[in-house]
This record gives sequence, C-alpha cells and structure tokens, in this order.
Amino acid sequence: MAPNETGDELVFFVNGKKVVEKDVDPETTLLTYLRRKLGLCGTKLGCGEGGCGACTVMISKYDPFRKKILHYTANACLFPVCALHHVAVTTVEGIGNTKSRLHPVQERLAKSHGSQCGFCTPGIVMSMYTLLRNNPEPKMEDIEDAFQGNLCRCTGYRPILEGYRTFAKDLNCCGRVANGTGCCRTERENSMNGGCCGGKANGPGCCMNGKEDNVTMMSSSLFNPSEFQPLDPTQEPIFPPELMTQSNKQQKQLCFKGERVMWVQPTTLKELVALKSQYPNAKLVVGNTEVGIEMRLKNMLYPVIIAPAWISEMNAVQHTETGVTFGAACTLSSVEEVLRKVVAELPPYKTEVFQAVLEQLRWFAGPQIRNVAALGGNIMTASPISDLNPVLMASGSKLTLVSNAGKRTVTMDEKFFTAYRKTIVKPEEILLSVEIPYSKKGEYFSAFKQASRREDDIAIVTCGMRVLFQDGTSRVEEIKLSYGGMAPTTILALKTCQELTGREWNEKLLQDACRLLAGEMDLSPSAPGGMVEFRRTLTLSFFFKFYLTVLQKMSKNHSGTNNLCEPIPSNYVSATELFHKDPIANAQLFQEVPRGQAVEDMVGRPLMHVAAVKQACGEAVYCDDIPHYENELYLTLVTSTKAHAKILSVDASEAQSVPGFVCFVSAKDVPGSNITGIANDETVFAEDVVTCVGHIIGAVLADTQEHSRRAAKAVKIKYEELKPIVTIQEAIEKQSFLKPIKRIKKGDVKKGFEESDHILEGEMHLGGQEHFYLETHCTLAVPKGEDGEMELFVSTQNPTKTQEFAANALGVPSNRIVVRVKRMGGGFGGKETRNTILTTAVVVAAFKTGRPVRCMLDRDEDMLISGGRHPFLGRYKVGFMKNGKVKSLEVSYYCNGGNSVDLSYGVLDRALLHLDNSYNIPNVSSVGIVCKTNLPSNTAFRGFGGPQGMMIAECWMSDLAHKCGLPPEEVRKLNLYHEGDLTHFNQKLEGFTLRRCWDECLSSSSYHARKKLVEEFNKQNRWKKRGICIIPTKFGISFTIPFLNQAGALVHVYTDGSVLLTHGGTEMGQGLHTKMIQVASRSLGIPTSKIHISETSTNTVPNTSPTAASVSADINGMAVHNACQTILKRLEPIKQSNPKGSWEDWVKAAYENCVSLSATGFYR
Repeated sequence: MAPNETGDELVFFVNGKKVVEKDVDPETTLLTYLRRKLGLCGTKLGCGEGGCGACTVMISKYDPFRKKILHYTANACLFPVCALHHVAVTTVEGIGNTKSRLHPVQERLAKSHGSQCGFCTPGIVMSMYTLLRNNPEPKMEDIEDAFQGNLCRCTGYRPILEGYRTFAKDLNCCGRVANGTGCCRTERENSMNGGCCGGKANGPGCCMNGKEDNVTMMSSSLFNPSEFQPLDPTQEPIFPPELMTQSNKQQKQLCFKGERVMWVQPTTLKELVALKSQYPNAKLVVGNTEVGIEMRLKNMLYPVIIAPAWISEMNAVQHTETGVTFGAACTLSSVEEVLRKVVAELPPYKTEVFQAVLEQLRWFAGPQIRNVAALGGNIMTASPISDLNPVLMASGSKLTLVSNAGKRTVTMDEKFFTAYRKTIVKPEEILLSVEIPYSKKGEYFSAFKQASRREDDIAIVTCGMRVLFQDGTSRVEEIKLSYGGMAPTTILALKTCQELTGREWNEKLLQDACRLLAGEMDLSPSAPGGMVEFRRTLTLSFFFKFYLTVLQKMSKNHSGTNNLCEPIPSNYVSATELFHKDPIANAQLFQEVPRGQAVEDMVGRPLMHVAAVKQACGEAVYCDDIPHYENELYLTLVTSTKAHAKILSVDASEAQSVPGFVCFVSAKDVPGSNITGIANDETVFAEDVVTCVGHIIGAVLADTQEHSRRAAKAVKIKYEELKPIVTIQEAIEKQSFLKPIKRIKKGDVKKGFEESDHILEGEMHLGGQEHFYLETHCTLAVPKGEDGEMELFVSTQNPTKTQEFAANALGVPSNRIVVRVKRMGGGFGGKETRNTILTTAVVVAAFKTGRPVRCMLDRDEDMLISGGRHPFLGRYKVGFMKNGKVKSLEVSYYCNGGNSVDLSYGVLDRALLHLDNSYNIPNVSSVGIVCKTNLPSNTAFRGFGGPQGMMIAECWMSDLAHKCGLPPEEVRKLNLYHEGDLTHFNQKLEGFTLRRCWDECLSSSSYHARKKLVEEFNKQNRWKKRGICIIPTKFGISFTIPFLNQAGALVHVYTDGSVLLTHGGTEMGQGLHTKMIQVASRSLGIPTSKIHISETSTNTVPNTSPTAASVSADINGMAVHNACQTILKRLEPIKQSNPKGSWEDWVKAAYENCVSLSATGFYR
C-alpha cells in the first residue's frame, strides 16, 4: 500500500486524556510535544540524547505479541511523537499534584530530602513509579537498576535511595548479607567497620541504636517513614479502555509528513518490504536512539523513515534446536527478559553465549534506552564500539535478511561489517531476525566492556570471546576473539585465532596470544577516540581475563574426573569474577537541636526543601518552563568552529530560506558596547577574530527552536586560521600568560632546603571538568516597550552582573533592566559569570526585534561555549626530614584560563591559599600563573581552585611518605597544623580542632583495623585490590575580594500576618531559600508556613553578590535577620501594649497605627 499523501491521524493518550493530532511532524519528539503543545513542563530537557533521564516518562501499550499491557520508561527527548499511535503516556503531572494528592513516590522523595535543585526529580519519580507499576514490592537491587538511566548532579543519590528504600521488601537490612559478610546484623563486623546500615532512617532496628555515641545527640533520622502514605497498587490509573478495544482491530498503515521528513508505519512484512524497495535509502526506526541523535546533533537528514514496530515477524521470538531467534524489532529489554528465562531453565553449558549477552546488557545504557532500542537497530547501526556486536560476531550469530528478491541468511562474521557504519546488507534489504546460538559442551564464552564509568556509558573497548575444545581435552578446536573499539568496525582477530587453533590451553598459549594480539590489534597514534595505549592494553587484559575464566570453569566442570588443567591460584580467582555492585549501606549523621528548643523553631532541624513537593510533582517553574509569549522568537547561537582564526566573511543568505527565519544578529546590531566580560576582555559577538571553538559570532532568530537550529547551521563562515595555543605546556612554551603573576612567600626557603634530609621534585597535571548542571544556560528577554526597559528571566547565580552586562550591551542604565531568577536546575559555579555570554546575545536580539526572545542551550552547545574547571599543572620541590617532617616547599601553579580572564585569578588565588592543605610548612615560595589559551574561558567550579591546590599538595605528601618508608597517615598527622599556628598567608588558627577531628575520624572509622583487613585482602588477591586512606581537607569559605562579602534582604509583612521575603541569593538546589525562611521564622518568632519567597530579582534587592563561595547562607541570613529585627523593633511598642496578642493581632495594630511593615536588611 502506498503511503497516504494527505497524512493520517495520530491518536494517543496523555495522563488519561485522549489526544488527536492531525498535523504531526515526524521530527517532533515527545518531549517537545509535551512541553510546547500540551504545556506539560514537568518533563525536562537535560542532555537531549537519552543519557540523563530528566525527560523520563512512562509508556503504556497493549502488546499484541505478548498479549499483555506493558508499562516501561522511555526518554521523551528521543521518543518520536509519531510512534505514539494507540499508546498511553504518563508524565509526572499525571500521577499526583499539590492541588489534590501526592503519589507516594512523589511524597517519599520530597520528604526524604531526595530533591535539591529538582531538575532531575520528575525523571527519577517516573522511573520509580514505573518500577512500582510493574513490581509493587521490589528489592533494593531492582530500585538501583531502575535508576541506571537517571543522573542527579546534586544529591549523590543517597537521600533518593534512602527514601525509596521504604518501598523495598528487603527494607530493614542493609543487604550486605547477599555477599556473605558485612551485614548490619553481624555484630562483629559492625563493631569493626563502625558503619551504619541506614536502618534508623527507616524506623527502629538500626545497627547504631546501641552505640554510645548516640548520647552526644547525633541523629540519622532525617525523616519519619510512619508519616508516609502507603502504596496502594489498586488505585493506579487504568489503561485507557479505548486502546484495549483498538488492539482487537486490524491496524492500517500510517503516514505522517512534515516539512522535511515522511514517517511511514506499515502493518505487514509485505508492506514493509515494498516500502524498502520503493525507498531503499530510508531508515528503519524502532527506538530512535541512534537516528534521533544523528538528526539532532550530527545534522543528518533522513527524508523517509519507516517504523517496523508493528510487524509481527520482526517481534517474534522462536526457540529452535540451534538457538533462540529474535525478531529484529525486539527491544533489548525483551531480549534480556527472554534470555534470563532461558538461562534459568537450561543447563549452563548451553547458555554461555546468552550469559555473555546478559552481562553486556547489564551495562548497556539505561532502562529507558533498553526499553525502546531494538536488537536489529544495534546491529545495523554498525557502531565500532557496539556492546553487542562483538558478542554476536564471536558466537557466529545468524542474521536473516529479506527483500523483494526473497530471504537469505548470513553469518555475522568478519565479512559482515565492510567499513565504518557499513554492512553487507543491501539498501533494499531488511534485517528480519537474529539467531543467537546455544553453546555446546566444551565451549566457553565471555564478553567484556571497559568504559569511563560502568553504568550508562559508551565503551572504550568491548569484546566477545569464544573457545571450543576438542571433546574431553584442553586442545583448542575453534576460537574467536572479536573486538569493538579497535578499528572502524567490529573486527575478529583472525591471525591470532588461526595461530591458537589446535594449541593446548596453557600458559604458553597465553603468552603467544598476548604477543599475537599486540601485533594484530594495533592502532595509529592518531586513531579517533585517543587513549591508544590504553585500548591496546585492554585487548590483552580482556584475553587474560578470558583465559583465567576458562581455566576456572574447566576446573569446576571437570573436578573429580581427569584433570584437564591445573586450577588457577586462589589469589588469581578475583580476576574471573564478574562485577557486582556493593549493596546500599549509608547514613547521614547530624547534630540534633538542643533539648528545650521550641518546636516551632526550625533552625537546626531537617526541614524539607521548601520546593521539594513542587519539584516532585513537576510543578516547580524553571526558566524554560515560563509560558511562551504570543510573539516570542527563538534564538540559536552561531559559533566558531576554529580555535583561533580571522573571520573573513559571514554569509547568512542560505539561512534566510529556512521556514520561520526572522533575522541574523551580529556585532553590528549591538546598540551599546560590544565589549563585555569580568575584565572587559570579551565580546558579545566576535567581529574580526575568534579565539576559541564555540566563540559566539552571531545568532539566528526564528519562530521555533527547530527552525532557528536549522537556520543557524546554514550560516556559512570563512576563516583564515591562526596558530592556536591549547595546553598549559604550549602556553609555557609561548609565554602566553595573563598578568599579573601571583606570589606568596613565607620564611627562608633556601635555608629550609639546606636543613632538610631529603629533597623531592615532581609535577602533577590535573585535567579540566565539564559542567553538568542538569538545566543548561537559559534566558528569556522581554522588551517592555518604553524607556529601554527589559525584563530578563535567567538561570544565573549572579543577577547583578547579568543586569550590568545586559545594560552595557544595550547602552542603557542598569535601572532599565530587571533580572529575575525563580530557581536554577543546578549551578555549581558554572552560572556565576558564564551565563552572561548567552544573556547579552539574547538581549541584543530582543532589542533588535522588539519581541520576546528565548534561548535554552542544548547540552552540546552548553559544553562547547561555557568552559569548566581549570586544568592545573603543579611543579614542586619539597624538603623534609627522615621522619617525614616538611621543612621547605617551592611550588609553581599554572592554570589554563582559556581565552579570557573571567574568574581565573580568583581560582588561582584560592589554589595558592590551599597549597598547604592542612599542613604547617615553615618555608614556602609559591608562584601562580594564569595561562591564556584558545579554549573557551574556564570559570568557577565547585571548590574554585581549592581542590587543585590541595590535590597537588597531597601528591607531594604521598611522594614524601613513600620516600621515608613511613605510613602515609603518620606523616600526614605529623605535619598537621596546631592551635595558634600561622598559615603561609599569615592567618592565625584559633579555635582549631583539626587534630581532634583527625583522631576521632581514625577512631570512629576503625581505620587501623580496616587497614589490616585491606592489607590481608590484597595479599590474597593478585588482580583485585582494595585501598583505604585518610586525608585532611581545608575548605575556605567567603570571597577573597572583601567587598563581595555583603548581602541585602527585603521583608514585607502583610496585614494577614503573612510574610514575603526576598534576599540577594539565588536558589540552585542548595536550599538557600529554605534556610532563609528558617532564619526569618526564628527571628520573627512565627511558623515557617507564614513565610514565602517568590524569587530573586534586581528590582527588590540591588547590587547583590553572586551566590557562590559557600557563604550565601551566612551573609544573606544575617541580612534577613537584620531586616526582621527592624520589623520587630517597630512592633515592640504594640507588643508591649498587648503582650498576649497574636502575631496577626500585632501586625493588624501596626498597620492601623501607620507603622511600616516593610524593611530592608543589610550585612557586611
């Protein structure tokens, strides 16, 4: 059947409501549709590629192949809206809200302090909700696995898991019993480890209840589970009956046409084959987890997309004599489900390959991806770092292909992948099914993957390894070693396998195999992906692990019979073990409030984040959640693709042909000054020269985000490239330094070295780190139409600098610009200054058009332009005595500042102030240099130079201890500061408890006992190691520029007794607004329920310092207290005249007596 030329009708349900869409664009994702068309903004955009889970929703559908209703999580950022026909979608708004009733999943996350910035919270809620829909009594392992595809930048996951532990059927145990040791119920282990199972947070029965430390009023009870409403699975919304009745009807082929793409969804294999013959270059899409990313991030365009999800043959699962055959459209989750059942039912020797597939799927993306991604898609994507393709190749899996010419079966061998992302499958052919074979007796199979992190990450190197022995021997009959990440395709080590065939499985084979693999698995030094030596080493490491695993299995399988091989040494066994996550065991201890503190006084109590419930319901409003204005435009930045170059020309003519295009904005459109930045060394738009990749050259305005993206990509820029400086080493070589150079000196360094027994020299390099606040930079600029006024809604930690830079770009006074910050989805320093590079571009565009302009950066754009943690190089020379006592230190710190000053001097200052960490060094000579390079300007990042400074200190301290041959903890303690010591910057240490903290930490952690256990474990295990260390940390708070340590507040008391509070700090998840409400509550002596904070804005509290330097609660809290004291002083006569009156009585009387109920507060 030919596709319908006019397009069909899309019918689906969202939160129980029917949606009929007659004009749907195949390029529209579910996330875009929910947020823009339906106004359901609880589902967030975090990364746009299925990696963070902020956009998680629950998909429900009737599966005609399995004859049941399925509920599963999916990433709305990738899910095509066209794939929703006869499907039900549930978002965070659909399960509970603040107006009627919270769902237990929402309530428990909020009350257990599992939401901080709250941007990831709706996705986490939906992952847990979906798990409970499928399994109302999960184990803790199930809960952990459900969150594989959800990232949280704020909490560290502990409070999330603590709250959701209350749903687990293994609630009252830490779970360690699964490993046989370390259970919270084992008194001996517990007394040695000094740990806590965390049970007290969930009620009685905690292992710490009997500890004497409890008398010091330390508590772990952050919430009371008895207050939680129970989970009642019978009260969940039912699957829409209309969709059940539709499942009994014959489906018809669907076709949806957009501006550039046509989506066709056939219902039979015959229709599918005909469509592929008609459109041989069409992409087949099931989960859209690859094509969606290619189209969105790689600028690929596929005019025809065919969706085979309804084809019964492509969803079938057949158990044959030789293996299990999966239809190519079977999702990875369904493959996992089937194989787990098969492994449980069949003898282990038949399921070696299946177990390897399951092991790879454990670490394959997150559940949201596995639930929609198809097995066939994984193969046909032909990724050279595929997790599964090496397994399928090594096992000799068979693929059935179909076309108009008929069917053919091919083996997935070394000939299948012909080039990068290419296979032998013809354009008109379709991958119909995949047969994964049973293994035989005497056959062994393993699969390994190494990634930067274990969960939800792409592989660096991956492999599948198979060996078949001649019957009853240890002689190799067949062997296949397949690798991903070592070539443009998945490859077989053919030469190595050929040489090993017929050989005995012994150490000589191992040595020869490593030699052969080292030669065959070679990589060019410039190979894409880098890490060449590491990747080459991994190929050998994987084989060694396989070699030992096979020996171990053979030893077990043939024990009691003829010994085919020697058992591996006991200290080698750990190399054969598959990775298992440690069971969750944690607790947060805090000091309880003093006895006698009033119940209504919330200071010091674990008060729930004031916005937690709204965040858990998806009701908390972030910058891009603000409803769109009727005539609003969307902006997309046009940035440099060169690190250092002259701009020869900028041609936006092609962009003008994109539908919805409005205009291109550049430096000539800036009405005020194009010069910007903390040190006035940056531009709003680059004019003649670009100095980094990501340097903003201009911006495109269009009616929608999609149109502005397309138009921005159409802008053509010609460059004349100049030589860039990228690394610290290159900057040193070229003397590319910012002035001035910073120095701190103390004592006589030369004399200190002369008196030292030993002198060590060395250097340490620390790399940078990308910011990953879940909410990217976002600005909405609204011109007010008179006097140059403009209202800005911005995700920023620094409203004042944002206001100042915007006013400067527009050529107006700051009093014409109002910056509003409701909340941020995380900041971590990345929004202290770098948001301004986006905001200034947006305000210029809004000025030019006279219309509201919005821009929320995509994750790749944000990482491209915004900079991150400063890379550092530390060079040191340290003199010390034989007992480890430090006498003298000479150190140079170089930091990579990028292409502008920004906050690099502040970062460098803090690094220099932390160069001693917590150690008393009598003689110090330090130099700090900011390197100017052609990277995007690096900026504030948690710790602000302190971690770099301390890390280099700990590097030379470790070297020193090693040189002395002394325990590191003894050397560290020997050098710790004492009460009254002077630091290298002449601060006298008073009220100094470091040594007491050190001793208490050693004692409470049972450090020395645990260190002995670690040493014993390491003696018994050659390849798996444990470690333990204790390190002091210095953490400097407040701004190093003194005048920034000031704050303001504004308190309004209304006649009903309610209080509106505003202060100069911004809320980014750290709970600042919650703390300020606690301060006002205590100061005024009223319940927190009477106090509200709406936002932070420059028209209420002016000239605010950035919310940074770990000082905002202190300075803003004092400003709030100051304002409250002013109010109380005015109320004092009224209270004296009516001492038994209520707060409301006093406020009413004050108003009637013309007493001002508004006050500003200030602190410095």
